[in-house]
Amino acid sequence: MELRQLRYLVTIAETGNLGRAAERLFVSQPALSQTVRALEHELGVRLFDRHPGGVSPTAVGRDVVEAARRTLAAAEGVRAAAARVLRVGFEASGAGDLTSRVRAEFARRHPEARLEPKRYDWGGETAALHAGLVDVAFVWLPADLTGLAHEIVHREPRVVGLPEGHRLAGRAALTVMDVSDEPLMWTERAPREWVDWWAVNPRPDGSAPKWGPTNDNVEEMLDQVADGVAICFGPASMARYYTRPGLVWVPLADAEPLRVALAWPAGSANPLVAAFVAVVRELSRP
Repeated sequence: MELRQLRYLVTIAETGNLGRAAERLFVSQPALSQTVRALEHELGVRLFDRHPGGVSPTAVGRDVVEAARRTLAAAEGVRAAAARVLRVGFEASGAGDLTSRVRAEFARRHPEARLEPKRYDWGGETAALHAGLVDVAFVWLPADLTGLAHEIVHREPRVVGLPEGHRLAGRAALTVMDVSDEPLMWTERAPREWVDWWAVNPRPDGSAPKWGPTNDNVEEMLDQVADGVAICFGPASMARYYTRPGLVWVPLADAEPLRVALAWPAGSANPLVAAFVAVVRELSRP
């Protein structure tokens, strides 16, 4: 059994389709199918059920795919450790100013290491951790941190993004109910719990938000807000990191603040992870 084969299994499970998996892996579909059959023969179990819409893991197949993910993550950790590379995941403005301060201090203390920032959209930093694509990440909560070591390192209030000229743009602060009739940007790419938390769903009076257009990333979201299509909610640091013409940020007075966790795989093989965690802990102390 090779790492290449395990990567094939994980990709098939993620796409649910042999053709799409083959395209992502840059292999032919017959070769991919042959690899799966060979692994099933070697393990003595059926890993995937075939159906008209594609494939789905069997019960034992799900366990094998999860074990494959852990193995691939461990292998990536070994490679990163050998190369003295630390891959740091984050989303949009990350943990605000803490993110940049930690990077600078880590570089000062560990000039021999290379820190690679990896930006993700709408909860993607958590999936990247689980998949072994990053070694550590600043995670916007709520998030599934199962199997990950983590601790809260940053909190910040939320703001509402409005198009310039909006009737509420001149207010010193707003409440959730002040904007309850405004269409709200949201995404289908994040877990529903994450979407509802950001949208404050349900609202204080028990009502649901007025859902506006969807978006795949922060740039698409802000473009639509500036065009007057909808409003958005974000962390206060987004108002500093994403200033642009046509957009106004107003404090959202009664929304629960964003909590940012530093998360990393428990038992990571990369020694730079512990060094990075130590810097974050030191700089995030009140």
